[in-house]
Amino acid sequence: MIKPEDNPKSQGQNSKSKDQSPKTAAVAALILAAGRSQRMGAFKPLLPFGPTTVVESCIDNMRRGGVENVVVVVGKGERGEELKALLVDSDVSFAINPDPESEMSASIACGVRVLRKEIRAVVVNPVDHAAVPGEVVATLLYGWQQGAQLVQPTWNERGGHPVLIDLKFRDELLDLDPNNGLKGLFSEHRDQVKRVPVNSKYIARDMDTWDDYAALHQEVFGDAAPELLRKGV
Repeated sequence: MIKPEDNPKSQGQNSKSKDQSPKTAAVAALILAAGRSQRMGAFKPLLPFGPTTVVESCIDNMRRGGVENVVVVVGKGERGEELKALLVDSDVSFAINPDPESEMSASIACGVRVLRKEIRAVVVNPVDHAAVPGEVVATLLYGWQQGAQLVQPTWNERGGHPVLIDLKFRDELLDLDPNNGLKGLFSEHRDQVKRVPVNSKYIARDMDTWDDYAALHQEVFGDAAPELLRKGV
């Protein structure tokens, strides 16, 4: 089994690092970046994260883990256009969520609808899980390649993101309960869920507030978050 390593600092800082995991053309990543980040006080996907941004870190980590096909779900409007402009040379596809105020389930459905027909599984990654190293993604892929259809990483028995979902559940992904989202899907099919321990606590760390972001940035990179950018990002 591919062994993940809890080394987010090197993962976040070295975009040229060699990917040791096999590429899987039948898998796509959905980076969920359509929200307005109201609790944050700044637009989360565009916040600096080490030498890059939060959204670019998510994309880099997916590709280090072996997922080349990346769909970024953006909101309709100015912020969505900013993200598309930033990522114009990143070789990603985009899906538009027309209602950035909607629940995560709506963004997942928007992303699933634009997947190419040859895609057989998706790795769903909320944009605020930017410190999850590529080894975790590789471990999810390995679980799927071994026959698991719903794969969730765990840290000290606590589940987190990203998760991998076989597209035999495509119809359910298009019609998730907004109140329960992926948690409801995994609960309903718990007999098909493979929970895989990984060596990264960052699967269970998100960035809902500026304090969350500042603490995570300091922990991962050893540098303070750029407070001066708080109101301008």
